[in-house]
Amino acid sequence: MKQLRINLSLIPILTVLTVGTMPNLVLAGGFALNEQSVKGLGNAFAGSAATADDASTIFFNPAGLTRLTDDSIVGAGYVIFPTVSFQNQGSTVATGAPLSGGNGGEAGVDIAVPNFYAAWSLSDTVKAGIGINVPFGLATTYNRDWVGRYQAVESKLATININPTLAAKLSDNFSVGAGLNVQYAEATLSNAIDFGLIGRSVGLPTQPQQADGFVKVTGSDWSVGYNLGVMYEPSKSTRIGLSYRSPITQDIRGNADFTVPASARALTARGQFTDTGASAVVKLPDTLSLAIYQELNPRVSLVGDVTWTHWSRFQELRVKFDNPAQADSVQPENWDDTYRFGLGVNYAVNDRLTLRTGVTYDPSPISDEFVTARLPGGDRTLVGIGASYQPSKSLSFDVGYTHVFAEDSPINQSGSTTGTLKGKFASEVDIIGVQLNWQF
Repeated sequence: MKQLRINLSLIPILTVLTVGTMPNLVLAGGFALNEQSVKGLGNAFAGSAATADDASTIFFNPAGLTRLTDDSIVGAGYVIFPTVSFQNQGSTVATGAPLSGGNGGEAGVDIAVPNFYAAWSLSDTVKAGIGINVPFGLATTYNRDWVGRYQAVESKLATININPTLAAKLSDNFSVGAGLNVQYAEATLSNAIDFGLIGRSVGLPTQPQQADGFVKVTGSDWSVGYNLGVMYEPSKSTRIGLSYRSPITQDIRGNADFTVPASARALTARGQFTDTGASAVVKLPDTLSLAIYQELNPRVSLVGDVTWTHWSRFQELRVKFDNPAQADSVQPENWDDTYRFGLGVNYAVNDRLTLRTGVTYDPSPISDEFVTARLPGGDRTLVGIGASYQPSKSLSFDVGYTHVFAEDSPINQSGSTTGTLKGKFASEVDIIGVQLNWQF
């Protein structure tokens, strides 16, 4: 029994509670969502911190509220259609035998993302607003018997962000804004456990991949951050915006539920692999965006931006268990900071109809050596198109579409109980958005 205790205390139990999954499913690298404006979707999110033409500027640059002359409400919905596939290239269990199972099926899960914004005037120079949005999110599901089942099966993250905001015009051409972000995060993640391999290592009559169990972790948290912005308008045809969104640390707390096959029940004798509370500190990044809006003539305008994201806050994922017999699980992440570049153009066909397009290059924060089954890398190029139609002074509609071209992402991830998952991920994403704007 002493040998059993020593071996189990060294076994990494699971690599879950990763708040994020394939960046193929999201559009700001890592596990961030940029779907906060359908106008922005049409420009592939280029120049959003300087556009400021509806209340969604609360998210991108709160200082832009001072440009809105009327009280207004904006409601939008987006549907994200990811296509994610894996190609096995010689994955093996720890003994060197091939990992059994297929390629996981279509892992991408279609998800809907809503947001809502309202803005109103407190005076000629002071504006207020509130935004309710989803700044981070994911949804992927592999087949439960796929070759990478010991790495990941289900990954879900949902966030809700409540963003009250104030902005003030300090001069004819300079404005400032600030907002509070009250954010709720909820995660559900799971993977299989090779109890056959673990049992054999401590003398049980089990064989690798012949006694699979399962673990599912769920958790949630509330946390608080802020966002700041300034906007400078050197002329009526030029706007320069600088915006910052603070980091947020989510202390995800919940439960870990284990399923252990009968042939491996002896492994629970010392208390390991039993249902328990679990937690993980997840450090969400801060961002800084510099953007410009430039009218070339009354019908044509250009938008562009450079956005820095502090992904290097995410250096490791450490899952802690309330059960003292269960050792921490630590997954190195070692993400890098990224710079995103976008350029877009808007064309006013007439007073009622505007067309737009844009291209954005968004590099992955994950280098090849740190790709995991939950978090493959892959640089992305976004191409967007969209249109706005205003049937009356108080009402307008926006539609947008963006396609995400993602580079293939190789993986060669090893673990003492998970084996080596070797292959590559291929993916692409389609996003459609519809928005309603009401001014009153």
